[in-house]
Amino acid sequence: MPRVIGIDIPANKRLVISLTYIYGIGKFTSEKILKKLKLDPDMKAAKLTEADIAKINELLQSEFMVEGDLRRQIQNNIKRLVSINCYRGTRHKKGLPVRGQRTKTNSRTRKGKKKTVAGKKKAPAG
Repeated sequence: MPRVIGIDIPANKRLVISLTYIYGIGKFTSEKILKKLKLDPDMKAAKLTEADIAKINELLQSEFMVEGDLRRQIQNNIKRLVSINCYRGTRHKKGLPVRGQRTKTNSRTRKGKKKTVAGKKKAPAG
């Protein structure tokens, strides 16, 4: 498995797909990187030479924010929103959807597993 900026990328997949295993790189960015370095996107990642890996490392560190730096920036942005008590910050703090989704139904990913609440008993008639 080739290591790119400290991440093992799958060797048996196409290069354009293998690069997407790096946090912060999607298919579009991966294609852009390969076009800039004039590498074949259909080549298997196992066939990368040490020189190619060095080129990819250098480009990623100079032009793109990926992995640890990107995670740190996102965490800092969320902390800032929480500290200034804006609407989005309070949604993050409460663990609710941040971008305007409905919460009466759905949003189980943010809220977690259902917590059943017992229903009210009806008063006897009469």
